[in-house]
Amino acid sequence: MNPKVEKLLKLPLYQRSAILGVLVVLLMGAFVWFLWLPEYEKIGPMEEEVSRLQAELVQKQQIADNLPKFKAEFAKLEEQLSEALTQLPNKKEIPSLLTNLATLAKDNGLDVLSFSPQGEVSKGFYAEVPAALDLVGTYHQIAEFAQAVGKLSRIVNLSNLDLSGPKVTDNFAVLRIRCKVTTFRFVEQ
Repeated sequence: MNPKVEKLLKLPLYQRSAILGVLVVLLMGAFVWFLWLPEYEKIGPMEEEVSRLQAELVQKQQIADNLPKFKAEFAKLEEQLSEALTQLPNKKEIPSLLTNLATLAKDNGLDVLSFSPQGEVSKGFYAEVPAALDLVGTYHQIAEFAQAVGKLSRIVNLSNLDLSGPKVTDNFAVLRIRCKVTTFRFVEQ
């Protein structure tokens, strides 16, 4: 046997125990210093990443849980948009709509003296299409015309009504009416 080992074995028990304790402490220190500490330092950032990912998962899960509600709301909004677009004619429908207004005036007993479309005014996603309308008729015929315009499926505004020149004809007060008729059209982006 090796003389150094024999010398070590001949030491008293407390010295052998102390040497063994020092060796165990040195091995444990080396293990902690070289293997455990580097890995332990990686745990902190990983725990933060896990917390962040869990919060993100919860947030995305809430969105996923509400997805059917969002889809239903989206479908409802698309339906409302298509309904609104039916009230806003496109460029091709404007001349026929303005002609229909003149015909509507005639159908309500009004005489159309002049009907002059004016330049359209862009307002973003829609444009105003104004026209000047000069009519002759009774007050009740004007009211019926305004009511008929209000029942159109398109959005049409009557504004700047100027009632003037009352004359009595066949026991009715006939008025000259000048007004601005404004309709709107959808402007595609």
